Amino acid sequence: MPCREMVMPLTFSAGQRLDLPVDRNQQHLAAYLQQEERVVEALLDARQLTKMRAGTYRYTVTTLQVFQLQVKPVVSLEVCTDQGSLHMRALDCELEGLGIVQDFSLTLDATLSCDAHGLSGDARLDVQVSQPPLLKLIPRKVLEKTGESILGGILLGIKTRVGQQLMTDFRAWVKTELSAESSQQTSEKCVTVQNRRA
Repeated sequence: MPCREMVMPLTFSAGQRLDLPVDRNQQHLAAYLQQEERVVEALLDARQLTKMRAGTYRYTVTTLQVFQLQVKPVVSLEVCTDQGSLHMRALDCELEGLGIVQDFSLTLDATLSCDAHGLSGDARLDVQVSQPPLLKLIPRKVLEKTGESILGGILLGIKTRVGQQLMTDFRAWVKTELSAESSQQTSEKCVTVQNRRA
């Protein structure tokens, strides 16, 4: 009886670190990171994000070109906030565009935290997938290098959004919060004055 050749799945991995100084209003970062839905929408593209329930989202990643294949990952995400931190991990993932794929798994683990200097973060993305029939002729090393480049690009895109879109949203949120606090203080002063007159 002939031995059946064991085919190992393709493995891709990528990591990204963030160290972003925040010069103004850094004392409000911890409170901002507790705004779970708002922060997630600033980190990811809100047009491709669907909130399923509190702390759970479905995210459709931008269509990726892998040689002659177009792949659209749809990821279920779990998000939780801690004091001064936001954690995100993948619960499961579907691949649209590859047809039947065996042995597919995706792992995402990301944390965004604040400290006295600004924001820091770590993200790790790992994928294991069987080699699609359409790509059987392409060497594994080439496919894995391409896959790692794609994953690295996804994490770099999120890191860029932190420095741009998330910080823009943070400044807008701080402005709204400070304005609300100022209005409340003015209202409280008016009540105090009226009580004294009475």
